[in-house]
Amino acid sequence: MAAKPLIRPDHPRELIRQFTPNWFTMNMGTGILSLLIAVFPYPFAAQHLLAQGLWWLDVVLFLMFAALFIGRLTAFPSSVGPMLDHPVQSMFLGAIPMALVPIINGLPEFSGLHHPYALAQGLWWMDAALAAGIGLLVPYRMFTRQQHKLEGMTAVWLLPIVACEVTASSGGFLAPHLPPETARVMIAVSGILWSLSVPLAMGILVILFLRMACHSLPPREMAVSSWLTLGPIGTGALALVVLGEAAPAAFAGTPLASLAALAKPAGIVLGFLFWAYGLWWWVTAWLITLRTARLGLPFNMGWWGFTFPVGVFAMATVKLAAYTGAGPLRLFAALLIVQLAGFWMLVLARTLPGMWRGHLFHAPCLVPEQSPA
Repeated sequence: MAAKPLIRPDHPRELIRQFTPNWFTMNMGTGILSLLIAVFPYPFAAQHLLAQGLWWLDVVLFLMFAALFIGRLTAFPSSVGPMLDHPVQSMFLGAIPMALVPIINGLPEFSGLHHPYALAQGLWWMDAALAAGIGLLVPYRMFTRQQHKLEGMTAVWLLPIVACEVTASSGGFLAPHLPPETARVMIAVSGILWSLSVPLAMGILVILFLRMACHSLPPREMAVSSWLTLGPIGTGALALVVLGEAAPAAFAGTPLASLAALAKPAGIVLGFLFWAYGLWWWVTAWLITLRTARLGLPFNMGWWGFTFPVGVFAMATVKLAAYTGAGPLRLFAALLIVQLAGFWMLVLARTLPGMWRGHLFHAPCLVPEQSPA
């Protein structure tokens, strides 16, 4: 017997109340795919048009989700506390600043604006503040208000932490197009954001390894979270590479010029080490997914975890392939982008019916309101 929808299409009030931040993972996956299609290592017909179309779709989705989320915060302020106290739903607050980053990075290429970097810079600073706030608030809430056990841990813990390094990588993309004085500040702040995120994320990965060794794999409904491990590794590598590339020009003529000249080669070397570490988690995520799929992999919004982590790992691969000229890296980057595109189409096909029927609009910390008679 089919499950009864939690929300009827003619009941928008409950849709708004039940809207959760995990919907922004749909933006994350769509946005990173648009950026990767634009830099696909083997050019094809209508490449830019396809990338631009996906980027605009991402913008529309982001504006819609932002309106729904702001509507929930303003119309149902009593739902904020339960959301912050929920041990899983609160983690997805980190998806909001990460969802905005592909839009920021795509503005210069896809928006058609005459001065895209001014808008991109303003959005970047807003994103940086949001990422840092969430990266501090959610873990503090974990320590003081939420209940967690090691055997129940999943890679979802990474989401509020990783947002800072995602913003840092965006700073590396924007800095070369800004005046040197502005670029220096952005690179310095990006370095701080990277440091607020990557060491903590690497520590979480160690604990996650311990949790899986001592308590076996996550439950089937959380199995897709194994792909989230690629997020901090891929973005950490990407940020090192693009910030290292941007540093020499930004710091030219300053006392730090000689040090900045070393940033590019150091970024490539360190980024490659991060990337190689990511290979272990990429293979492990495949093994976990294939094993769980044989037992039955139930669909939920967590399936969007198939997309963004693979995307940032692919983007780091694209950059490393470009800087090193390594043909195998270029081919592997293309394979990762194809994997991402396949995952994106699969998850989108499963998401759209749930959006239309209302099944997927469900805040686990809230009880559905009674529909009017």
